[in-house]
Amino acid sequence: MAEKFDDFSKTSGKKSGTTMIAIVVLALLIVGAIVAVVMTTTKMHSELEQQKLANEQLQLTNEQLQLANEYQVLNTQYAQYENQSQLLANDSLVTKYAAAKSKVEKLLQELKNEKQKSSKRIKQLQDEIGTLKNILRHYVSQIDSLGKENAALRDENAEIKQRNQQLSSRVESQTKRVEALSERMVLAEKLNVTGVQLIGLKKNGKTEKNITKAKQLEVTFTIPQNNSTPVGEKTIYLRITSPEGTLLGAGGSFSFEGSSLQCTARKTIEYAGEEIGGVKIYWDVNTALTPGDYLVELFADNYRLASRKFTMRK
Repeated sequence: MAEKFDDFSKTSGKKSGTTMIAIVVLALLIVGAIVAVVMTTTKMHSELEQQKLANEQLQLTNEQLQLANEYQVLNTQYAQYENQSQLLANDSLVTKYAAAKSKVEKLLQELKNEKQKSSKRIKQLQDEIGTLKNILRHYVSQIDSLGKENAALRDENAEIKQRNQQLSSRVESQTKRVEALSERMVLAEKLNVTGVQLIGLKKNGKTEKNITKAKQLEVTFTIPQNNSTPVGEKTIYLRITSPEGTLLGAGGSFSFEGSSLQCTARKTIEYAGEEIGGVKIYWDVNTALTPGDYLVELFADNYRLASRKFTMRK
């Protein structure tokens, strides 16, 4: 019995030891599995965090690029209106835009140099570009408004200019009419002569048809009635030009149209507005005369009263 009990005890002890060993191994396996799971989970979590950070950086970089593009678009729009800044009453908007632009450029440069993008910095850049947009919107609005006002003023100025041109044309036309009327009035006051004749005379005063033998030249004419001509003493100047173009005689000088002319002879009459017929002016021949065309001119009161050519024969 004792031997059987000992054998049973030995057998039970062996079984208990085996069981303990199995339990320990199992526990170690479980602990290892748990450690492995924990380590795997930690690694996965770390990888997820890294991926999340990488995605965030990628998103921030993309936002930075979009904002940089927006900034370039704003600069292009501003450049289209920049040469019109003189239309503004003051340049405060230009100054504000330049200041905001400087901030944006500084932020863009800082972000470009940063390895890790900051959402705070991106938000700051976004706000600054928003400020830039508002300034540009206000700037463009004022430029457009002033442009419309200037266009309206140009149209108004063009209309005023057209009216002035029309007025100037009317004034010029009226001036010409007044001048023409004044000229007609002046011409109406001019002393008139009619029936101008040139004849040669012999020594005894009779007509000499042979110009080479004439001792005296006689110019006769009539002064018609003219109520418009001022009455009073009138000096009539005679000029006789020979066929050779030489002025005959030396009867002194007189004024005509701002110049001084020599005359052949002169005659003073008293004009009362009535017709004076048979007015005669003589010139004593003191040089050899030749056949041909002689020009006879009469002047008075700074007017040429008559200009006639007479063919004198031998």
